[in-house]
Amino acid sequence: MSPPHDPWTWQCRRAVPSDPQAVKPVLEELLQAMEAQRWSRRDVFCVHLAVHEALSNAILHGNQKDPRKHVHFDGKVSAGWVRVEIADEGSGFDPDALPDPTAPAHRQRCEGRGVMLMQALMSRVAFHDQGRQVVLEKDRS
Repeated sequence: MSPPHDPWTWQCRRAVPSDPQAVKPVLEELLQAMEAQRWSRRDVFCVHLAVHEALSNAILHGNQKDPRKHVHFDGKVSAGWVRVEIADEGSGFDPDALPDPTAPAHRQRCEGRGVMLMQALMSRVAFHDQGRQVVLEKDRS
Protein backbone atom coordinates (compact mmCIF):
# COMPACT_ATOMS: atom_id res chain seq x y z
CA MET A 1 0.00 0.00 0.00
CA SER A 2 1.86 3.01 -1.24
CA PRO A 3 1.16 6.63 -0.32
CA PRO A 4 -0.79 8.86 -2.68
CA HIS A 5 0.87 11.32 -5.00
CA ASP A 6 -1.22 14.20 -3.71
CA PRO A 7 -0.57 15.67 -0.25
CA TRP A 8 -2.71 14.92 2.78
CA THR A 9 -5.19 17.73 3.41
CA TRP A 10 -6.32 16.31 6.75
CA GLN A 11 -4.66 14.10 9.32
CA CYS A 12 -5.87 13.00 12.73
CA ARG A 13 -4.32 10.71 15.31
CA ARG A 14 -6.41 10.06 18.40
CA ALA A 15 -6.90 7.59 21.23
CA VAL A 16 -10.65 6.94 21.44
CA PRO A 17 -12.17 5.60 24.67
CA SER A 18 -13.76 2.14 24.49
CA ASP A 19 -17.24 3.63 24.42
CA PRO A 20 -19.40 3.31 21.27
CA GLN A 21 -20.53 6.94 21.69
CA ALA A 22 -16.92 8.17 21.55
CA VAL A 23 -16.49 7.33 17.86
CA LYS A 24 -18.90 9.99 16.62
CA PRO A 25 -16.62 13.07 16.82
CA VAL A 26 -13.63 11.47 15.07
CA LEU A 27 -15.87 9.91 12.43
CA GLU A 28 -17.57 13.27 11.77
CA GLU A 29 -14.17 14.95 11.37
CA LEU A 30 -13.10 12.34 8.84
CA LEU A 31 -16.28 12.69 6.80
CA GLN A 32 -16.09 16.51 6.87
CA ALA A 33 -12.52 16.32 5.58
CA MET A 34 -13.69 14.12 2.70
CA GLU A 35 -16.56 16.48 1.92
CA ALA A 36 -14.14 19.45 1.93
CA GLN A 37 -12.20 17.62 -0.81
CA ARG A 38 -15.48 17.08 -2.70
CA TRP A 39 -15.49 13.31 -2.44
CA SER A 40 -18.69 11.80 -3.87
CA ARG A 41 -21.62 11.10 -1.56
CA ARG A 42 -21.21 7.42 -2.40
CA ASP A 43 -17.55 7.36 -1.33
CA VAL A 44 -18.29 9.29 1.87
CA PHE A 45 -21.09 6.83 2.65
CA CYS A 46 -18.81 3.81 2.01
CA VAL A 47 -16.03 5.20 4.22
CA HIS A 48 -18.55 6.12 6.92
CA LEU A 49 -19.96 2.58 7.11
CA ALA A 50 -16.60 0.80 6.90
CA VAL A 51 -14.81 2.99 9.46
CA HIS A 52 -17.78 2.91 11.84
CA GLU A 53 -17.80 -0.89 11.60
CA ALA A 54 -14.05 -1.10 12.24
CA LEU A 55 -14.25 1.26 15.23
CA SER A 56 -17.23 -0.62 16.64
CA ASN A 57 -15.47 -3.97 16.22
CA ALA A 58 -12.37 -2.62 17.98
CA ILE A 59 -14.44 -1.34 20.92
CA LEU A 60 -16.87 -4.26 21.25
CA HIS A 61 -14.81 -7.28 20.20
CA GLY A 62 -11.21 -6.13 20.59
CA ASN A 63 -11.36 -4.10 23.80
CA GLN A 64 -14.63 -5.68 24.99
CA LYS A 65 -15.80 -2.19 26.06
CA ASP A 66 -13.12 -2.13 28.78
CA PRO A 67 -13.01 1.52 29.92
CA ARG A 68 -9.29 1.17 30.71
CA LYS A 69 -8.51 0.46 27.04
CA HIS A 70 -8.51 2.72 24.01
CA VAL A 71 -8.90 2.38 20.27
CA HIS A 72 -6.11 4.10 18.35
CA PHE A 73 -7.30 6.00 15.28
CA ASP A 74 -4.98 7.38 12.61
CA GLY A 75 -6.81 8.91 9.65
CA LYS A 76 -5.62 10.76 6.56
CA VAL A 77 -7.47 12.34 3.65
CA SER A 78 -6.17 13.71 0.36
CA ALA A 79 -7.93 14.74 -2.82
CA GLY A 80 -7.81 11.18 -4.12
CA TRP A 81 -7.16 8.86 -1.20
CA VAL A 82 -8.40 8.05 2.32
CA ARG A 83 -6.37 5.91 4.70
CA VAL A 84 -7.53 4.94 8.19
CA GLU A 85 -5.66 2.75 10.66
CA ILE A 86 -7.58 1.46 13.67
CA ALA A 87 -5.91 -0.54 16.44
CA ASP A 88 -7.34 -1.97 19.62
CA GLU A 89 -5.71 -3.19 22.82
CA GLY A 90 -7.38 -6.60 22.82
CA SER A 91 -5.99 -10.09 22.36
CA GLY A 92 -6.44 -10.11 18.57
CA PHE A 93 -8.08 -12.60 16.24
CA ASP A 94 -7.38 -14.42 13.00
CA PRO A 95 -9.33 -12.67 10.23
CA ASP A 96 -8.68 -15.63 7.92
CA ALA A 97 -10.54 -17.90 10.37
CA LEU A 98 -13.81 -15.93 10.13
CA PRO A 99 -16.60 -17.97 8.59
CA ASP A 100 -17.98 -16.92 5.21
CA PRO A 101 -21.24 -15.18 6.20
CA THR A 102 -22.73 -15.92 2.77
CA ALA A 103 -22.28 -19.69 3.13
CA PRO A 104 -25.58 -21.48 3.84
CA ALA A 105 -24.26 -22.94 7.10
CA HIS A 106 -23.38 -19.46 8.43
CA ARG A 107 -26.23 -17.26 7.19
CA GLN A 108 -27.89 -17.16 10.59
CA ARG A 109 -24.66 -16.13 12.36
CA CYS A 110 -23.30 -12.58 12.58
CA GLU A 111 -19.60 -13.51 12.58
CA GLY A 112 -17.68 -12.15 9.60
CA ARG A 113 -20.35 -9.80 8.31
CA GLY A 114 -18.56 -6.63 9.43
CA VAL A 115 -15.27 -7.64 7.82
CA MET A 116 -17.10 -8.62 4.63
CA LEU A 117 -18.82 -5.21 4.64
CA MET A 118 -15.50 -3.36 5.08
CA GLN A 119 -13.96 -5.34 2.22
CA ALA A 120 -16.91 -4.59 -0.07
CA LEU A 121 -16.92 -0.85 0.65
CA MET A 122 -13.21 -0.02 0.67
CA SER A 123 -10.52 -0.30 -2.02
CA ARG A 124 -8.19 -2.19 0.33
CA VAL A 125 -8.49 -3.76 3.78
CA ALA A 126 -5.54 -5.31 5.60
CA PHE A 127 -5.20 -6.74 9.09
CA HIS A 128 -1.94 -6.57 11.07
CA ASP A 129 -0.64 -7.32 14.57
CA GLN A 130 -2.61 -10.57 14.92
CA GLY A 131 -5.88 -8.83 13.98
CA ARG A 132 -5.51 -5.97 16.45
CA GLN A 133 -4.99 -3.43 13.67
CA VAL A 134 -6.96 -2.89 10.49
CA VAL A 135 -5.92 -0.56 7.67
CA LEU A 136 -8.72 0.71 5.46
CA GLU A 137 -7.99 2.53 2.21
CA LYS A 138 -10.30 4.12 -0.32
CA ASP A 139 -9.32 5.49 -3.71
CA ARG A 140 -11.57 8.14 -5.22
CA SER A 141 -13.96 6.39 -7.57
